[in-house]
Amino acid sequence: MKKFSPTILIFILFFVGFGFLPNANAVLKVDITKGNVDPIPVAITEFTFESGVNPEFGVDIPDVIQNNLQSSGLFEPLNRNAFIQRKQGSADIPTFANWRQIDAQALVTGTVSSDESGRLLVSFRLWDVLSERQYAGKSFTVDIKNWRRVAHLISDEIYKRLTGEDGYFDSRVVYVAETGGRARKEKVKRLAIMDQDGANQQFLTNGKSLVLTPRFSPNLQRLIYMSYTAKIPSVYIYDIETGKQQLLGSFAGMSFAPRFSFDGNYVVMSIAQGGNSEIYEMNLNTKQTKRLTQDLAIDTSPSYSPDGQFIVFNSDRGGSQQIYTMRRDGGGVKRISFGDGKYGTPVWSPRGDLIAFTKMRGGVFHIGVMRPDGSGESLLTESYLDEGPTWSPNGRVIMFGRQVKGGRDVPSRNNLYSIDLTGYNERLIKTTTEASDPAWSPRLK
Repeated sequence: MKKFSPTILIFILFFVGFGFLPNANAVLKVDITKGNVDPIPVAITEFTFESGVNPEFGVDIPDVIQNNLQSSGLFEPLNRNAFIQRKQGSADIPTFANWRQIDAQALVTGTVSSDESGRLLVSFRLWDVLSERQYAGKSFTVDIKNWRRVAHLISDEIYKRLTGEDGYFDSRVVYVAETGGRARKEKVKRLAIMDQDGANQQFLTNGKSLVLTPRFSPNLQRLIYMSYTAKIPSVYIYDIETGKQQLLGSFAGMSFAPRFSFDGNYVVMSIAQGGNSEIYEMNLNTKQTKRLTQDLAIDTSPSYSPDGQFIVFNSDRGGSQQIYTMRRDGGGVKRISFGDGKYGTPVWSPRGDLIAFTKMRGGVFHIGVMRPDGSGESLLTESYLDEGPTWSPNGRVIMFGRQVKGGRDVPSRNNLYSIDLTGYNERLIKTTTEASDPAWSPRLK
């Protein structure tokens, strides 16, 4: 399998001669910290194309940009049928009155050409229609097979210029693809990977051994997960470039719920021996393992803080399943969840400001967030079964697994969904099979 992160040359062209509008003086801006944000109306034209370039790129690239922006809930792409000028190149100065006539506040134009080696050169501009000024512009050179990625990169630029924060579109998701019978024990579960928007889905394992809880390494080249390959649940590392999997270590009991540290040098996981589950940390360079918890309760689902100083986990040491934090060395254990119900699968935001979790209360499941000290709990979803939250690279969107309950003639189905921190923008992520256990990658490099 080819390297996970394709070679890509990015040339930054901010088109200085066309009145670039610095972010500090922006008239057009989205405040993504507000709840129920009114989306910005944005017009995304078809891109012009030069001779020798497949004309379909002039439509396909803006279509991906449009879908990305719309999926964020912060933008409202306008129907191109309403455009007075449907196609416009990056070198053209817009007739802004035409765009104000259809209530567009932002305008995206672009051009697709090719260089001597046959690679695509894609240029775009983002315009503030109200002030009639250019807001941003860049040019990207990519291999033709990576045309979708350039659309994600442009989407990230637009997102950043209009929100002030990094985008998350140029990223991927690993998940468990499920096929087979209706019963849980009959299902074949394989590792699968896709772009964050559901495109380019690929199976990574053959399904001969059940797999669960895959997680990315920070360098995007490895996955860590639990598998029954050795007849007993054990933690494995999968190399995305070579397709090879390796047993992490030989432990006396089951090992499960693994996760990389944010620097990629350590793994934290649970190991069960004699009916008791404790949290351990392994140094991947020395292979030395350190036990972090010392309790008769079930301690599991550990997740590092971004600065590597703390670990969040769930435990029933207080009588019911709750969320706790502790120092990296295992000291300073502190309970942070105190609401009604059971809490599980906590995961620290890459921003460090929130912890996402699964909550079960009265037979209903929720995905929620709270601050690292347990304050500010907010439930974002509610359904028959929601579980396993994972954060987008910018810490503004959460993806999770949901089981949609079936009936006597309609089987239950496991799907992936996403929700933003306002709780207003819930979306189904389409996959070719049933899907569970998602894990969002950092942005590609």
